Amino acid sequence: IILHDDTTFQADVLVGADGIWSAVRAQMYNEGPIKQSTPDGLRKQGTKYSGYTVFAGEAIMHDLPDYDHVGYNVYVGPGRYFVKSDVGQGRVQWYAFCSLAPNTVKAADSWIEGSSSSTQQGNDVLSYISSLHDGWSSEIQQVLNRTPPQAVEQRDLYDRPINPFQSWADGRVVLLGDAIHPMMPNLGQGGCQAIEDAYALSMSLAAPKRYGHRLDTNDVTNALQHFYRSRVLRVTAVSFLSRLASDLIIHAFSTPWSPHDDKGQDWKSYLTFAWKPVLQYLIFPAQFLFLYSYHPTGNMGDLPKKLEAEWRQRHEQDKKAAAEALAKGEVKADLPSFFQRDNEEQLVVNDEEKGIASSPSKIPALSR
Repeated sequence: IILHDDTTFQADVLVGADGIWSAVRAQMYNEGPIKQSTPDGLRKQGTKYSGYTVFAGEAIMHDLPDYDHVGYNVYVGPGRYFVKSDVGQGRVQWYAFCSLAPNTVKAADSWIEGSSSSTQQGNDVLSYISSLHDGWSSEIQQVLNRTPPQAVEQRDLYDRPINPFQSWADGRVVLLGDAIHPMMPNLGQGGCQAIEDAYALSMSLAAPKRYGHRLDTNDVTNALQHFYRSRVLRVTAVSFLSRLASDLIIHAFSTPWSPHDDKGQDWKSYLTFAWKPVLQYLIFPAQFLFLYSYHPTGNMGDLPKKLEAEWRQRHEQDKKAAAEALAKGEVKADLPSFFQRDNEEQLVVNDEEKGIASSPSKIPALSR
């Protein structure tokens, strides 16, 4: 394995867990250069533009009336929706989904190294998002008003529908997480499914050793194929639900009808109003039952309740500590948004100019 700085490593297995713009996947499926886009921006390295761009930010909102009781709010309207999520330490993350053309750039994207929003750019986006949600819940305006402009980011959302008949492994190279099945963010399953992948992969690789012999090449390649087969159906279903949630919210729902105002008066508004109890008491419970039905180690007994109790206690303590630190000027309000990630070395497995191996078969043989 040769990195972009020509550093060379030898390994028994290569796990491509390098995100939606995966260098490993680009080589495995012959997708071409990393992040290569069509001129209209509708396709990029084996992915398709979802039709949505998302603006995001973070603010300290420990004094919201429902901060201790409501962890996730969704505000739905025509062609867009707004989400607020508690992330602990007195903070909330928010993101606004808008149906816009790709490359409608209004703020920085932390996927681009060194990119960050200027104060003017952030303020312009906050004003833009505020105007889009004029007349919506006052909580949206509260969150936007407290968001530091430098913390505002934007990202076009690309999706990659899963082909259940296309293996995630080739020889001793395997893909997991967003590298093979990026998720639309509506159900919060991108990281969750990657964690499940990691557990399932470790179990598949550990299984042959239970028979008391050392792993050989056939054991590893068979284990990676077993991992793919064990995960593909569940992940395909979760990916479909995540994408369906985006499309339904944007295209099928609108401002719900209300007897208290005249904002929702078209057929979509009445449909949205009628669907509210069905979603709350039938669709959402069934959906979350499926999402959180993965119990690879068996019944956990009362452990989840104990963990929840510990979390609630820690959450309250962190909120108070954050409020005190903010009052004393000991903490900044403008931490990076949830798009920020560590600036890590990116793995390059196919670079013709540097003569890097062009197929997974050139990874060094297993030690015996």
